[in-house]
Parts: sequence; C-alpha cells; structure tokens
Amino acid sequence: MTDGTIGKIWLVRYGEIALKSPPVRKTWEAKLISNIQMVLPRSDSRREHGRIWLSGEVDPAMLARVFGIVSFSPCWTCDLKELKDTLLQYIAESFSAKKATFGLRIRRIGHHQFTSQECATQLGSAVLQCYPDFSVNLTNPDILIMIEIRENRCYLFYQIFPGVGGIPLGVEGALVVLLSGGIDSAVAAWLMMKRGCRIIPVFIDMTPLLGESARDRIHAVLDVLRRYQPDIDFHIIEDRYVAQIQETLRTSHDKKYVCLLCKRRMYRLAEKVARNLGAKGIVTGESMGQVASQTLDNLAVLHEATTMPVYRPLIGLDKTEIIDLARRIGTYEPSILSSNCCGAVPQKPATKADPGKIRKLEDRLASVIGYDM
Repeated sequence: MTDGTIGKIWLVRYGEIALKSPPVRKTWEAKLISNIQMVLPRSDSRREHGRIWLSGEVDPAMLARVFGIVSFSPCWTCDLKELKDTLLQYIAESFSAKKATFGLRIRRIGHHQFTSQECATQLGSAVLQCYPDFSVNLTNPDILIMIEIRENRCYLFYQIFPGVGGIPLGVEGALVVLLSGGIDSAVAAWLMMKRGCRIIPVFIDMTPLLGESARDRIHAVLDVLRRYQPDIDFHIIEDRYVAQIQETLRTSHDKKYVCLLCKRRMYRLAEKVARNLGAKGIVTGESMGQVASQTLDNLAVLHEATTMPVYRPLIGLDKTEIIDLARRIGTYEPSILSSNCCGAVPQKPATKADPGKIRKLEDRLASVIGYDM
C-alpha cells in the first residue's frame, strides 16, 4: 500500500458482509479479496471494517464485476496533518472550473479533538480563501468532495462507481447450471453467482436436433459470464437419446410429452455432473408459465426426476424483466444470436402432465431405446 504521506488508492465498499458475525465476516472478506486479486493480480489490498483498500494496477471495469462490491471510489490519501494542503491540491488537479459551487462531506472513524462539522467549516474556509470565485452549496453543489477520516489517515474522493453487489462468489459453494445459450438460463446463472454460488455450466448437445450454431451461441454467452467468474469449468454432454425419443414418439399420441421427457433427461444428466464435482444443486432458467413445460403441474413432473435441489431464480419474473436483466448483465446480445430451434418440440405440447403417466412412458421408452431414462 501507499508508504508516503500523499498517495492514490481505491476505496472498495461492501454491504451484506458487514452484517455477518465476526467469524463469517472475516471469512467472506478474505474471499472477496481473493476474488478481486483473481481479476486484478497486480493490485495490493488491505482491509478494515466495512472497507477494502486497493493500490497498484486497478481496472475499474473489472472491479465493477466482482460480486460482493457495492461501490468503489478512486481516492487520494494523506495524513491528517496534511489534509488541508492535500484538499487544495486535489481540487486543483481534479477540477478545471474557476467558478463553481462546492460542498464537503466529512465522515470520521476514531477519536478526534474536533467534530465533523468543525472540520468541514475549517476546510471550507481554506477552499474559499484559495478559490475566491467558489461558493458553498451543501444541497446540490457543482463539486462535492467526500472525505473519510480514519484515525490519523484521510481519504478524499468525489466519484462513486456502482458495483454489482451481492455476496462474494464461492462462499455458498457450487451449482450446476443447465445452460442452453438462450436468454433465461444465462440470467439464472448470473443471479446465483450474485448470491455467492460458483457455477458449473452444462450444455446438453442434442445433435442432430440442434446444429453447430447452438454451440457457437453457448460459447458467446460463456464469454460474457466469464467476466464475472473467470475460471468457469464448462461441460458439454452429447446426448443422442432425445432424438431417439422424438423419433419413437413421432407418430404416437404421446409425442406431446417429448419436451418433458427431454428435460427430465437433462435433469438427470446434470445431477450426475453435480454429484461427481461436489456441487450442491441444479440451476435452471425456468419461469412460471412461460412455456408449456413450465406450468405449475409440469414443473412438479420435472422436479421429480432428480433427488437434488433445483433452483429457479427466475420463477417469478416475466420475460420483460428477464430481458432487462440480460441487457444489464451483457448476455442479451449473444443469447439472441441465430441458432437452430430444437427439432423435437411438438406442435401441441402437454401443459398438465400426470407424473405416473410420464414414469410409465419412460419405462416403455427405456425398453425400446435401450437405456435407463
């Protein structure tokens, strides 16, 4: 960190971490710092209660994508005895205005022989003496400078950049995400990342029902998600059985169940990956009532296919809300890249399947196709 009297540093703020018990807070702070250093390996860090300080090479665009960070600011830092001179120098180098309104906001931590108001008054007088064309406006100033005084160290800043929020990636463990490359599953993955879960994306390649364009799209989506979790471990499972199911039921009245059978198969494949890798559950992009397989009855049929927890963070969102989130995250554009639609989707899919009927159908298909559904 800075060794001299005056230096430049980044102030990183977090939210929920500060509400945790001391042991949990210490662990989560350490995880947050580890995640920061993963994306900013040339930065140095120091932590205090409620704050993390960074120096070295800091890319604000990358810092803005670290889960757990509420906001951050580039600061000047100095000793308390140098605060007045540093403030005047800071204004001179940060602002070009010769005539402006200004305000100071002081926040103190520690024991001092002055109040925040007394400090603001003294510093404001020094600014007016140095800049006679400036005037004080505490409500809506042209220039608002915030100063944190922590014991004998001071931090000056005027910019506050928003972070992505949430809690540190990884503190809640890992989840397997059934990632299709479409809009919904990418947003679902991001939302679980925001709540501290590392994701393990699994893509079920159902060639020939899906073409090469589907793989291109999934990789484009992953490129965006890796901005938030750089070490994503991606798995592609080539599964030809869905095409066999579709062909077997093509002329049958039961063809309306193809999507449910396909998704139950996906759940089971995802569960195998999750158990092999020690993940704690499965994430899907399902939203209540959005398509036929996502009715309340059919979601119950799907859930029955696995013994692992299934997390659906989009369950109560409508499509417009999901698209808005996708645009903010950055996954929307790659998610709408041209891709072949699944060739197995029936013209009139079932919307209220009977679990017993589905289980019997799976047993029959297993004997015909020759595998365990």
